[in-house]
Amino acid sequence: MAIDSRLVEGLYQDLDETTRARVDEVVDGLCSIKEENGRVCVVTGSGPNLHEGVTTLIAELIRKGVVDGVSTSSAVVAHEMAGCLERVLRVGGEELGIDPGLLPADGKFEITLCDDGVIESISREIDVDIELIRRARELRGDVIIKAAGNMSYPVGFRTERISQEVCAIAESSGLPFEEVAGTGSDEMTMIGAGAEKGVPVLVTVPQLVGGGSVGMDIADSTGMRERSRRIADLLAGSDMIIESALALAQEVHDGPFETYTGHGIWSGWEGDEVYRLLGKKLVRIDLDPNLELAWQKERESKEVQEAVAKGLPKTKLMGIPFRMEMSGFARLPGSLPIVGDIGRIWPIIGYMSAERLGVKLDFMSYPQETGAGKSMRDWIVDRVKILDRDRMLAVR
Repeated sequence: MAIDSRLVEGLYQDLDETTRARVDEVVDGLCSIKEENGRVCVVTGSGPNLHEGVTTLIAELIRKGVVDGVSTSSAVVAHEMAGCLERVLRVGGEELGIDPGLLPADGKFEITLCDDGVIESISREIDVDIELIRRARELRGDVIIKAAGNMSYPVGFRTERISQEVCAIAESSGLPFEEVAGTGSDEMTMIGAGAEKGVPVLVTVPQLVGGGSVGMDIADSTGMRERSRRIADLLAGSDMIIESALALAQEVHDGPFETYTGHGIWSGWEGDEVYRLLGKKLVRIDLDPNLELAWQKERESKEVQEAVAKGLPKTKLMGIPFRMEMSGFARLPGSLPIVGDIGRIWPIIGYMSAERLGVKLDFMSYPQETGAGKSMRDWIVDRVKILDRDRMLAVR
C-alpha cells in the first residue's frame, strides 16, 4: 500500500491550530520515548478503528517496532480473525428460506464474497452450505465492505466455530486467546503482528462483550484477575498510552491495580503489585467535544477533582454531559485530548512519527471517504486474510 505523503501533509494542514499543536506534542512525545527505548501502548475500540484502517496501521506500527502493546475489544479480535474487512452481498434472508426470527431488523442475510479457495478451505473445517451460497449469489442485493466475519456466511459462522477451538487451546496452554489466535492470523492484523513480534495484544475487561461467541470464549479462556493483571502489567510498562475511539476507558486505564486515581488502593493494601498512571502520557483521540470541556475545566479550576472530593455528581456540577471515563482522564496531569476524526489523526501521527524515527512504513491508513481511503479499504479486503487454522495448530 503506497504512502501518499502529500495527502497526509494536507490532512495535517487542515487541522485547526489547537489540534495541530496537540498532534505535534504527541508525535514529539512518542518519538522521544522511542528514542530513549521507552514503550508506547495503544488502546482501541472497534467500529471506526477498523473501517478507517487504524487497526491495520497499528499492526504495521507493531511490526516496525513503534507500538509495544495493544489493548482492544473482543469485537476487533473477532473481525481480525476473519480478515479485518470483507466484501459481502446483502440479500433478503426470507427469500433464502431463513427463519425471519434469526434475521436482523432489516431482514438481510450476508454472503461473503471471497474466492473459491477460501470457501474450499473453510469447507475442510466445517460443513458449508454451498447451495445456499449459490442461491444467494443469484439474488439481487447490495455489495458493501464491512467489518469482516460477524454476520457473514460462511466466514462469520466459521469464526464462531474456530473460536471454540482457540479457547480450548488457550485454556490448555495457559496462553491468552488473543495470542493463540494471533499465531494463525494475518501479519497485518494487530493480533497477528503481536504474535509475530512477541508484543502483547489483549482484550480489556470492559470490552469482552462483543464479536458474538468470540467475546465469551476470550472471557472463558483467561480468568478476570489474570486478565486484569496482564493489562495492568502492559500499562505499567508503558510510557505513553494512546486511546483511540473507545468507550469505558476509565476501567481500562485505571483498573483494579492502579493507585493514582484510587481504584487500586485495596489491592496495594493487601500486598498485590500495583502501579500509578502519574508520570505517564495519556492521549485520547475522540470526537466527543465534552472530553475537551471536561479537560479544560479541570485545568482551569480543578472542577472534576473538586466534585470527586465532595462526592458531588460531576454532570450537575459542571453542566455538561459527563461520561464517567472523563473523570480519571481529566484529573491525570499527563493527559491530552485530541478531539477529531481518528481516520484523519492516526495517519498523521503514524506518518510523522515514522519519518522522525527513520522507520519505513509499508502501509498507511487514510480517511475512508477519500480516494486513497477507498483504495486502502479495497487493499485490506484483498490482502488481509482470514485466520489460517493449519498455521495456528502447527505452532502448538
